[in-house]
Amino acid sequence: MHANPTSLGFGLGLRSQYHQEILDHQPAVDWFEVVSENYLVTGGKPLYYLDAIAERYPLVMHGVSLSIGGPHRLDRDYLRQLKDLAQRVQPRWVSDHLCWSRGNAHQLHDLLPLPFTEESLSHVAGRVAQVQELLGRPLVLENVSSYLRCADSEMSEWEFLAALVERSGCELLLDVNNVYVSARNQGFEPWDFISALPAKAIRQLHLAGHSDYGHYLIDTHDAPICDPVWQLYQRTLAHLGPVATLLERDDHLPPLDDLLAELGKARALAAATLAQEAACA
Repeated sequence: MHANPTSLGFGLGLRSQYHQEILDHQPAVDWFEVVSENYLVTGGKPLYYLDAIAERYPLVMHGVSLSIGGPHRLDRDYLRQLKDLAQRVQPRWVSDHLCWSRGNAHQLHDLLPLPFTEESLSHVAGRVAQVQELLGRPLVLENVSSYLRCADSEMSEWEFLAALVERSGCELLLDVNNVYVSARNQGFEPWDFISALPAKAIRQLHLAGHSDYGHYLIDTHDAPICDPVWQLYQRTLAHLGPVATLLERDDHLPPLDDLLAELGKARALAAATLAQEAACA
């Protein structure tokens, strides 16, 4: 276990339905994660609320459009907008997903997994270097949930991520729920994934709910976190030490108090886990 001095504590995904309530009541949330694309505008209510919340809470930017693994040219206009937004809100870090989400002409609405090959690794590492140079900061990449394994893959996803960190200097957003969803769908052991990642590169954790259809899981972000994901989260913290933890909800949004209660559960489980690890050290 290692202590992470950059841990921000426990955060929520910022959703527009909660903007005014957050300003009115300033709930006990350590930080908020904003979906970058929601604020790539020139004015209006989104930026009004973003600026007001940024005055009160630390922010992290989380994008969905970078398509770092895609075959197309990187969208430099998008990256310049991203950099401008980062200069505006001074996020603690900027993240996106290890995936492809764009064809040559169209942006897709899915975060699609890559073939884990040496060719793909060289391609992504080169593009990470370009993005980091333009943004002037390390890029934090998240593992996406997946439903099938590419037949052309030459290595596991966790081997790919570890090699990408070594080659590019990027950092990792470990989505514990995504690991669980992918493991159930593909039939691997989730701890094999998490324990093989370079611990010092993990900047942030994600927790979310999913839909269980028996033979497969869909990463829906529309339900409370299930017990197996909580258990995997505790095991992850015991292995890593304190890491900034973010609760995501994107559909079936409940009252804010319900999310605060679920975030409180994350705090309590983390405190108990880390106290037990400290007692055993």
